Formats: sequence, structure tokens, C-alpha cells
Amino acid sequence: MTFLPQEIIRKKRNGFELSNEELAFFVEGITKQTISEGQIAALTMAVYFQNMSVAECRALTREMQHSGDVLNWQSLNLPGPVVDKHSTGGVGDKLSLMLAPIVAACGGYVPMISGRGLGHTGGTLDKLEAIPGYNTQIDTKRFQRIVKEVGCSIIGQTADLAPADKRIYATRDITATVDSIPLITASILSKKLAAGLDALVMDVKCGSGAFANDYTMAKDLAASIVQVSTIPTRALITHMDQVIGHTAGHSLEVAEAIDYLKQPPSDVALNELVVNLAAEMLLMGKLAGDINDARLQVFQAISSGRAAEQFARMVVAHGGPTDLMDQPAKYLPQADLVEPVFAAHSGYVTAIECRELGLSIIDLGGGRTHSEGTIDLAVGYSEIKKIGDQVDPQTPLAMVHASSPEALLKAKTNLRACFTIKAKKPNEPQMILDRV
Repeated sequence: MTFLPQEIIRKKRNGFELSNEELAFFVEGITKQTISEGQIAALTMAVYFQNMSVAECRALTREMQHSGDVLNWQSLNLPGPVVDKHSTGGVGDKLSLMLAPIVAACGGYVPMISGRGLGHTGGTLDKLEAIPGYNTQIDTKRFQRIVKEVGCSIIGQTADLAPADKRIYATRDITATVDSIPLITASILSKKLAAGLDALVMDVKCGSGAFANDYTMAKDLAASIVQVSTIPTRALITHMDQVIGHTAGHSLEVAEAIDYLKQPPSDVALNELVVNLAAEMLLMGKLAGDINDARLQVFQAISSGRAAEQFARMVVAHGGPTDLMDQPAKYLPQADLVEPVFAAHSGYVTAIECRELGLSIIDLGGGRTHSEGTIDLAVGYSEIKKIGDQVDPQTPLAMVHASSPEALLKAKTNLRACFTIKAKKPNEPQMILDRV
């Protein structure tokens, strides 16, 4: 049977369900470059407005997964499970940098295939490239070797793993089709299933800084991923109405992740996310008997220094410096200008517009406006206040890291507008909203 890309786009645009054969044809065309970027954009926009059934999404995921190689770990005789975590994206989300080495220190094997920034959120891949020498673009043989020898490896999509998704992912970022449940589901699972995982834990963000800005959408996305996945999968719905940790910006987030692995701060919200997600990874990988055992293992991996050692070994295996953990400031890019931005009046932080905060980092140069754009890895915000923190005109809402006076001034204005400050102290937000 002969298919035409424009007819498949028309069919989905008009609200009809695409067949397995039509989706296979379209994905094959994306992989072989016979489908243009414009046609990808048209289909993703049609899906955005018309949605997809579970069967359609499963077929799309399967075709994207098998558009390239699918890793097999059996020949490596790993003595532990192959597990991974993936986030739907948030502002200041450096959790992967912590979770991979923590789980590896507990006996898991973590092959993370990560992406670049999407929309207002930063990408794990871009963050790692703030580390001089760290090579995120390695072939699958070296990737598997590092996972076996070190226990964890974080890379970008290779040409061989889910190549169709790589093109779709780049197009979605610049065509306002990021926040589509079936497209998010297929994108995430095609990469994760191609990585040959035994189990997967999803961090589905919910709030002003997430693609799912309300609980209903987050629950629908979590359910979609769990339903479509063909491996044991658990989804945690987590709070995203404030920055994760106290930094947002690539180099700054790497520094915060290193600090956390060396000496966890007294940030209750950050600890709650790290410990719960890592514990779920251990449970799904059958490395812990129950949740309390899993949490204890996580605590011991960090407090013993094993998790920090795992991160250091991963960095070196990817070509990074041997003493990064001891001297991160020596290697990570630093902004030319660093200045505080103050609250206009005294009170408590009651709300933060995280999406706008993330977009303001793009304004600073810390994000892309088109698929081939470059990023200033040094810019962003540090010492960011959280909901419930007390502020006044002498207490910084955050420190702005900028590359020019003009960008600095604009960032100060943008950032101040992201914070709502009132006289009454609010309740601290609950970080884990649900489990699916």
C-alpha cells in the first residue's frame, strides 16, 4: 500500500486514528530523511490538537524505539539490574546528576540517555557539557563498557539509538508542541526502551515550572507512560512550583549537584526528591526489600562518599577532569557578572512563576531559540529563594549570573516579577504528590 506524508498529516489533523502501518511509514521517513522538518512539525501539531489513543501511542513508541539499535545487556553479565530514571523536565532539575551515581553505588547499573533543553527547562545533556572534556556523544559500545565498569553513564542520543526521536524532539522544541502527552510518552519511552532497561522510574513534574501545570495533566501523563511502557515502570508525580534546589543554569546546577553528593545540604525539599526517586529505582530494580531499606541504602551511599566517587569515576570515563569533585570552580564556566536581585518589600515568598523564571534564563543566553542554537553555560541564578522563605529589600531573591550589563539588568527585572511576596507565611509545599 502506498502512503503519502501529507495524507497521514491530514488524517490526524481531522481527528482520525492512524494505523500501525501509517505510523511505521512516517517514522521510517523521519529516520531516512524522506520526511521533512516541516512535515514533522505538521504531524506533531496535529497530534497536539487531536491527541492519540493508547494503541496509537504504543505503535508510535515501538516504531521510534526500533528506528535504530536496541541495546542488549545480557552478554555483559551484569551482577545487578539495569534501571533508569527520567524526568518530564523542570526548572533547576539536576536530579539525574545525583541519582545515577547514587543508584550505581547501591548496585544498580544506570545507562541514562538524556536530552537537551526543551522549552523553558534545561537539559541534562547541556549541563554535563559544562564539564570540560566530558563527551556526551559516544558510541554504544563505549557507553555499555562505561556502564559495566563504572555503574552509570549519561550520554546523548547516538545516531543508532531512537534516531527518529532525535529529529522529532528537536522539532517539537521550536514549534510549541512540547507539552503533548502522547508525544512526551513516545519520546521518553522510545529512548528508554531502546536502552534495554529492566525497570524505569518516571519523575512527572506538576506545577508552574512543568509541562504538566496542573495535577490532572500530570496524572494523565504518568498513567500514559505506565500504560504504554513494556517494562516495569513506576511514576512519581512531584511538585514543580519552585526551583529544584537553589540554582538554575547549566554550570551552576552541576556545581550544586557536586556539592550535594559531597555533603547533602539542609534543603528538605531537594532531599525529599532525591531520596524518594533513588529509593523507587532500587525498589523497581529489586535491590531493596522495602521502601525503608531503600531509603537507608540511599543515605549510606551518600554519607559514605560512594555516590560522589561514582560521579567522579563517570566524569573521568567520559573524558572529564580527574579532580572535578575537589575543584569544581576551576573547571566549570563562570559568568562575568554576578549580582543580587532584591525583593521590593518585606514578607514571605508565597508563589514563584517557575516557567517565567526558566524563560528568563533563555533571555540570559542560557537556552536555545532554535534547534541549532548555542548556549551560554555560565549564566543563570543561584541562591534562589523557596516558597516560605522570608525576604526583605536587603535579602536577595537570588544571585544573577550574566555575561553583559544589559542581560543582567533585564534578568533582574524578569526575576523579581517571578516572585509573589505576602505578609503571611505559607505552608511548605509537599514534594511527592502521588505514585502511579
